Amino acid sequence: MTIADIKKTTETKMDQSIAAFQNNLSRVRTGRANPALLDTIQVEYYGAMVPLSQVANVSLIDARTISVQPWEKPMGPKIEKAIRESDLGLNPSTIGELIRVPMPAMSEERRKELTKVVRNEGENAKIAIRNLRRDANESVKKLVKDKAASEDDQKRAEVDVQKVTDKHIAEIDKLVAAKEQDIMAV
Repeated sequence: MTIADIKKTTETKMDQSIAAFQNNLSRVRTGRANPALLDTIQVEYYGAMVPLSQVANVSLIDARTISVQPWEKPMGPKIEKAIRESDLGLNPSTIGELIRVPMPAMSEERRKELTKVVRNEGENAKIAIRNLRRDANESVKKLVKDKAASEDDQKRAEVDVQKVTDKHIAEIDKLVAAKEQDIMAV
C-alpha cells in the first residue's frame, strides 16, 4: 500500500463517518415532521419483526404531520400500535386506511436535552474521524519503518491527513450547529 492509497482510503472512510453521522442526526426529532423519524420502528408482520418502511408508505402531509399508508389493510392497527409504543412520544390516529402522526410541540427543556444529544453525537463522530487519522498516520509510519517511504514523505502525508481531518471536523461542527438551530427553532 502506498501513501496515496492510505490518504485516499482514509478520506473515503472519513466521508462514510460523516454520512453515518448525518443519518444519526436525521433520527433526532426537531419541531418539524420528518419521515426518517419512523425508520427505527419495527412492526410485527406475519410473525417477523420488520421495519415500518417495508409494510407501509411513509410521507409528509404538512410540516407537522407524517402520514403512514399501510400496503395491506390488516396492518393498520399493528402499525398504529407500534408507533404508539415506540419511545418517540407520538400519538397516531387512523382515518380510514391512512394513519396520521401529528408531531407534538416540544418544550424548551426537551429542546435543550436534544441539543445535548446532538452535541454528543457530534463528539462521537469527531472521535471516529480522529481515530481514522491516527490509523492513517500509523500506516504511513509503518511504510517508513519498512523503508517503502522516506521520512519527508511521512511528514507530507501527516500534514495532508491533518488537513483532511480538519476539513471533516469542520463539517461535523457545521452539521451540529445547523441541527441545534433546527431544534431550537419554534
